Amino acid sequence: MKTTFPTDFLWGGATAAHQVEGGFMEDGKGMDTSDCRLTSTKYGPEQANRFMKIETRSMYEQALATEGLGDYPFRWGADEYHHWEEDVELFAEMGLKIYRLSFAWSRIFPTGEETEPNQAGLDYYRKVIGACRAHGIKIYGTMVHYSMPVNLVNKYGGWKDRHVIELFCRYAKVLLEEFHDDVEIWLPFNEVNSGVFHPYNGVGIVVDDECATWDDPFRNVKSDIYTGIHNQFVANALTVKMAHEIDPSIKVSCMIARFMPYPGTCHPENVLLALQDQQRDNFFFTDVMARGTYPGYMDRYFTENGIEVRMEDGDLDLIAAYPVDVVSFSYYFSSISATDDTWETTDGNLTAAKANPYLEKSEWGWQKDPIGLRISLNLLWDRYQKPLFIAENGLGAKDVVEEDGSIHDPYRVDYLRDHFLAMKEAIKDGVDLLGYTMWGIIDVVSSGTIQMSKRYGMIYVDCDDEGNGTFERRKKDSFEWYKKVIASNGENLA
Repeated sequence: MKTTFPTDFLWGGATAAHQVEGGFMEDGKGMDTSDCRLTSTKYGPEQANRFMKIETRSMYEQALATEGLGDYPFRWGADEYHHWEEDVELFAEMGLKIYRLSFAWSRIFPTGEETEPNQAGLDYYRKVIGACRAHGIKIYGTMVHYSMPVNLVNKYGGWKDRHVIELFCRYAKVLLEEFHDDVEIWLPFNEVNSGVFHPYNGVGIVVDDECATWDDPFRNVKSDIYTGIHNQFVANALTVKMAHEIDPSIKVSCMIARFMPYPGTCHPENVLLALQDQQRDNFFFTDVMARGTYPGYMDRYFTENGIEVRMEDGDLDLIAAYPVDVVSFSYYFSSISATDDTWETTDGNLTAAKANPYLEKSEWGWQKDPIGLRISLNLLWDRYQKPLFIAENGLGAKDVVEEDGSIHDPYRVDYLRDHFLAMKEAIKDGVDLLGYTMWGIIDVVSSGTIQMSKRYGMIYVDCDDEGNGTFERRKKDSFEWYKKVIASNGENLA
């Protein structure tokens, strides 16, 4: 029985290009979809949520018409585009074994339709990756992380159009050819199930383009959403094919936002609902990409809900022939499945959730449940028997800079310690866990709330929600703690 983390366990940290880079429109970068997401800090909760998701054409057109940075926080991010050397030095000081870096599609193909890549974009990533490798830091490379060139939304309506598969594969091929020697694990699509909950972020669909009325925002759009996700499944399989043709040893992963649903009661209806939530929100996506098959439970769901997933002959054979090598997921919280519509709800990653009375909540209402991580690891390992990777996990909080410049974040240390202990228990259970990249290793603009003040990092970035600040980097207490954790391979969690 394994009793501790493997000696080659990949302790790391994660960011996303649109949240960390900045460098808006610099060196040939094109406009991408995240550049159009307006700050949430100047509007009430309802309007902020709509701006976050870009569900109306007017919101999107307003963003496209705004020159410069405006009120669009992803346009400045954490300004890693100008601080990457300093950031990599800090990652090295912390002792990271792997850095989950995402590429900005629009930095390499500004409109998504160019036949040749933007050399300045490739050069930027080559510098960052080269610096990481010089310090012995491996790379987990994410190709698409909630952003795509806006031209592909304007011209094709996002991923619902089959032609986007071809354009993505051109982009993926360039990344694989340029960087395959330097990337440990490739991920074509971040949290591929996000398209169901956030169609704009996940599949590039502006919802009211497809809907007759705002009052019923998902009427006539679910077929487009699931067709967009299907097209991503096809693109994912084609990426696996290209990667293995370049080098059979290349590892390609899939990734979902992992939701852990518990039945609200032992009433059989709630137990069945928890199973269905598990299937539709999570297992469907990994079943297709890791097993290579569309599951029967989704055939029933599509039929009963009038959803038409537009496929072409050969798609299912392609998906079956090229499953992924690794199953990755993000994990932040668990939820309750109950038929009782009056059940208290709380916030969570991508979607609201029914609250569990046995769990504590973060400042933003996310339920803390490390045991749910252990359960998730066991369920995914038992189902797929493929190596697992935790691509995101962390705690968003309002950190305070003391007068002496120190930043004390014991709440983050406590959160991570509990989850590391759960990971260790899962390894004892027999789970093959390759690594862990903490979200986000450095403060970034939150994808959910579109603000910097919801901080996840162990490295503080001096920037407020409006983009004001020096962007100076400072180490939080959790930085030194994680450094000890990595040095001891998870044994020193004090």
